[in-house]
Amino acid sequence: MKNNLQLFFTAFLQVFLVSANTYFISKLFWWGIAGAGFGISYLWTSNVRKVHAATLRERVIYATGAMLGGLAGVFVSTIIKGK
Repeated sequence: MKNNLQLFFTAFLQVFLVSANTYFISKLFWWGIAGAGFGISYLWTSNVRKVHAATLRERVIYATGAMLGGLAGVFVSTIIKGK
């Protein structure tokens, strides 16, 4: 169960940062672009090892985390930058 939660949250956080970074890029918010870009790359190095040869269940958990991370990334980045 612990591994599934870690898998979910690493996917969530990576796509959260991608969504936030997309928003920050569209608004030219340089600090947000820099921070999210670094975080995306750093987490990617960890995720590659976790998803390699994953089971169907692990892929679904990862994809669910990624989906929710994308939604949350846009939501939080709009709060940070303001509309």
